[in-house]
Amino acid sequence: MTGPGDHAGTRPAAWRDGWDEGGDSLFADREPDRADDPTEYRTLTYEVTGRIARITFNRPDHGNAITADTPVELAATVERADLDPRVHVILLSGRGKGFCGGYDLGIFAEHGGHTGEGPDRTTGTVLDPIVQARNHNPFGNWDPMADYAMMSRFNRGFASLLHANKPTVAKIHGFCVAGGTDIALYCDQIVAADDTKIGYPPTRVWGVPAAGMWAHRLGDQRAKRLLLTGDCITGRQAAEWGLAVESAPAEELDRRTEDLVERIARMPINQLMMVKLALNSALLAQGVANSTMVSTVFDGMSRHTREGYAFQLRSATVGFREAVRERDQPFGDHKSQQPQPGS
Repeated sequence: MTGPGDHAGTRPAAWRDGWDEGGDSLFADREPDRADDPTEYRTLTYEVTGRIARITFNRPDHGNAITADTPVELAATVERADLDPRVHVILLSGRGKGFCGGYDLGIFAEHGGHTGEGPDRTTGTVLDPIVQARNHNPFGNWDPMADYAMMSRFNRGFASLLHANKPTVAKIHGFCVAGGTDIALYCDQIVAADDTKIGYPPTRVWGVPAAGMWAHRLGDQRAKRLLLTGDCITGRQAAEWGLAVESAPAEELDRRTEDLVERIARMPINQLMMVKLALNSALLAQGVANSTMVSTVFDGMSRHTREGYAFQLRSATVGFREAVRERDQPFGDHKSQQPQPGS
């Protein structure tokens, strides 16, 4: 128990103390042992510096493309940050040339859906690539709910960024396309490099953004402007349109992002939580959950139309990169999409 001498009101600006600071903290004398935490992740890294939890996609040789591990590990690290009384804000970024290039279709096409790193946890589940390959057979039957059961689990993991108690900030650079945008748009704030390529080219064939966040983040007309064409915009345009809270030259991105997260980190955790919950209530009232459900169903449908099967069989015949080239070349942006493996 604390006495009057321990009360926060006896210290100057004690409201700037963290949850774990001060003799009257709920967490006083309850310091966890974090030194020997053995947790390692296949797709990302996690660290805490000061009051900032840093989740960093860590498959730079593959454009940080999404695997079956990504949503599970993202949700686990977001929860880890949420439970840590030191953490005030969660920063998500990517190593290498870009933030995230969408789903790693190469793994599913070339390695049976398994990265070869550690045990295979997907065999015999709805995430089993053999199961999903059978469900994507153009000459067989399609079970839309087996498709939905798979894709909804990716969305559930990504949506942990929106539903986290603490604010989440995405720092994006290079490219943030296709499924990568599903992740970034769930964050509370996006800071982008001016030259970042942001968009969802698969709406041209074989895809609908399953998270369903574009209209909620960008408004109806501008969301349709991008998704009715599959065009990308730059980070500078994203800031002008309100999709990103700000943009900066690539060489200044780290500094500008650190300035933002450090300002957020000065706020009391409970204030951050209350503000986020209050503002999320308005966002969720717009129907985010319904948009995600409908978009996920339509994403599955888009892969099982005549046009979707044509793209799938063309990819199997000439290779995925060539099929993407044929898809994007009429729009004049194939070259700019090349680095994005999941586009």
